[in-house]
Amino acid sequence: MMNEELKIKNKNVLKDRSFVFSIHIVEQYKRLTGSKEFVMSKQLLRSGTAIGALIREAEFAQSKADFISKLSIALKEANETCYWLELLHRTHYIDAEYFEDSSRRTHELISMLVASIKTSKLKLNK
Repeated sequence: MMNEELKIKNKNVLKDRSFVFSIHIVEQYKRLTGSKEFVMSKQLLRSGTAIGALIREAEFAQSKADFISKLSIALKEANETCYWLELLHRTHYIDAEYFEDSSRRTHELISMLVASIKTSKLKLNK
């Protein structure tokens, strides 16, 4: 597998990282369903890929408030993704290495989303 992270273009880091994260989640979903785990992996797939989809939606938000709302929903999906990752790890469906890597990636997205939301709220209130 090629290192997708090297392809990030830096023009919109949040958008690019969330897309790479979605690819990471889809690949894990394929592994999990191959081992016959369908319920939790589907939840991980849904929440993990929703982050990037919501960030893409925010690009064409109707207003600054709509932009903030979409990023806030992406933040909730990222938090839910953390939950599913932890549950899959604690039930031994994913190993510690994958869990640590995925958790780090998710928390990076959370930090970026929080910063973007805070900045947008400050601009909205001016």
